[in-house]
Amino acid sequence: MTGPVLAHLGETKLELGPAEEVRTHPWRRAEAEGVIWLVLDLEDTSTNTISRAVIEGLDEEIRALEENTPRAVVIRSAKHGGFAAGADIGGFEEMGEKDTAKLLKQGHAVLDRLENLPCPTIAVVHGAALGAGFEIALACDWRIAIDGAKFAFPEVNLGLHPGLGGTFRLTGLIDPLEAMTMMLTGKSAHTAKARKLGIADIVTEERHVRAVVEAIIAGKVDQNENAGVKSRALRFDQARSLAAGRMRSETEKKAPRDHYPAPYALIDLWEKHGDDREAMQEGEIESFANLLDTETSKNLRRVFFLQQGLKQNARVEDGIAHVHVIGAGAMGAEIAVWSALQGKRVTLGDVDLDPLGTAVKRAADICKDKHLNGMETRDTLDRLMPDPHGYGLVRADLVIEAAPEKPDLKEKIYADACARMKPGAILATNTSSLRLAELKDGVTEPARFAGLHFFNPVSKMQLVEVVAHEGTDKGVTDRLMSFCGSIDRLPAPVTDYPGFLVNRALTPYLMEAMVLMDEGVEKEVIDRAAMDFGMPMGPIALADQVGLDICLHVAESLKDGLEKPMPEISQRLRDKVEAGETGKKAGQGFYDWSDGTPRPDPDKKGPEDLTDRLILPMLDACVECLRKKVARKPDEVDGAMIFATGFPPFRGGPMHYARTRGTQDCADRLKELEQAHGPRFAPDPGWSDL
Repeated sequence: MTGPVLAHLGETKLELGPAEEVRTHPWRRAEAEGVIWLVLDLEDTSTNTISRAVIEGLDEEIRALEENTPRAVVIRSAKHGGFAAGADIGGFEEMGEKDTAKLLKQGHAVLDRLENLPCPTIAVVHGAALGAGFEIALACDWRIAIDGAKFAFPEVNLGLHPGLGGTFRLTGLIDPLEAMTMMLTGKSAHTAKARKLGIADIVTEERHVRAVVEAIIAGKVDQNENAGVKSRALRFDQARSLAAGRMRSETEKKAPRDHYPAPYALIDLWEKHGDDREAMQEGEIESFANLLDTETSKNLRRVFFLQQGLKQNARVEDGIAHVHVIGAGAMGAEIAVWSALQGKRVTLGDVDLDPLGTAVKRAADICKDKHLNGMETRDTLDRLMPDPHGYGLVRADLVIEAAPEKPDLKEKIYADACARMKPGAILATNTSSLRLAELKDGVTEPARFAGLHFFNPVSKMQLVEVVAHEGTDKGVTDRLMSFCGSIDRLPAPVTDYPGFLVNRALTPYLMEAMVLMDEGVEKEVIDRAAMDFGMPMGPIALADQVGLDICLHVAESLKDGLEKPMPEISQRLRDKVEAGETGKKAGQGFYDWSDGTPRPDPDKKGPEDLTDRLILPMLDACVECLRKKVARKPDEVDGAMIFATGFPPFRGGPMHYARTRGTQDCADRLKELEQAHGPRFAPDPGWSDL
């Protein structure tokens, strides 16, 4: 790149100079009316991340500013997508504990000097300021948020806590309890909340940024100071200890200390040093370096790269602008709403008008949950058109069938759809239990027919299984994977097989839990064992949440299609379904859901082999799917199971857990269970190939 480079930031257009002559690091520098603008602009990427090069470049710029101080310094991003997406996680893999501590100390020194510049320092944040990007903004005197900005510390999802000063700068800036909640949960503070909490001093539009900067320099703007009385009260050890105790208690409910040490390290750090910034800074560096070397953090960082790997499956242009969804039930409505929210034009068809009205209401709720502003919500609703007569079907690039799991009904839908679809359009089914091999005979062009198996609720579950039968054209599956990427979902390619990958692995887990109940083991004991292993909820509660009728249907559809016997379908499951007690949606299943999500008693213990009876059949089914090439590789199995079932992320996925435990140990244990409980535990031949 040669010649002057312009950072087009709304009304703020800055000539940053010849890139090849000036740029020796990722920061671009410009001066306008005595104000220095430092603009972060990593090359060859649409997203800024904070790396060693970014920190060293900032150090170089701050040294120049210390020698020749301007009226003010403004820090912002040249990327349209946002301020910065946090630290470069790939760089962590190369560092040991000592190297990490050394690099962190250097980073802290740079941000301390930024904080101590004798002129006003102003961070202008559009989009996301995450992790280390948020920490750079916190080191500035002022934060201007462009409408739509969000701030977050997602490090807890990597088994870490903030490491570049976030622990003491955020707790010193806003109400410490709010600050700790943000760091312990990883949740975002969007524009309005950021302003209310005191993170953002000013919220404005892009076109007003220059005027706001000048107003700050002129002293015409008051600082947003919302730390208040609580901040002063929590300077006392006793008050902090009391608050820290409550934090540990609440954290333990969702993230046990044995599995997730980072939140507790953060709480300990704040409880001990919350009134001493210097001590907290030293403690933050030491704690971060220690956490980086834990198995939990290594596995959670592995999960991040599994997620990136699934995203890479979306690598072609999908060519899908208009989606028509057939069926406005819970799944069809969510698929339609989510696609519209992500920018697709969507028509939603159903023979009944009531579900269409419900879908529009659901769209408004999802927009609110995702913090869309009024204009964004309006645009989403404009893109979503209820279509009871199916007029949109003839114009759609992709038709998704989300009707009930009845082959005869689907056959009628396909006959009508295939007669009306435009040439080149793709037909996909959201079936979770029926074989595509049996459905494709009702399709005019089987090569353009595939599966898009979303998980409920679509607005929260990231994974989509992209299912190909033997005759599906590869270009079709490639486009469908890219479609998933374009609507911010993770595509996992699988082949047609009973239950595909996820349900094939999950069903024996659920059915074995019911066998255990039939043997007299209490449901609370079963669920507690699974949660102690790290599952987000136990199999009995999960079955209730999925719907016992759906679990029964999937189990029956898998039973006769597998080489190996499934656990016997529990009669009590059949009885519950016949009685209409189908789980959470009915208010009653195996649990009573009227008082919210059940929490199993942690003190009750079950049989010695309880956990292995639940977990190992899941692993064995994954091995079977690899052997039969239902899934392409172990990493995709791990990613799919984590993002679709909640398999404990801190264990790195079922295949990673199997390798960590020892594949031979897993196979031998399955043989022992086979001898004790029957052939359903026989280890798959694929164990020997791992």
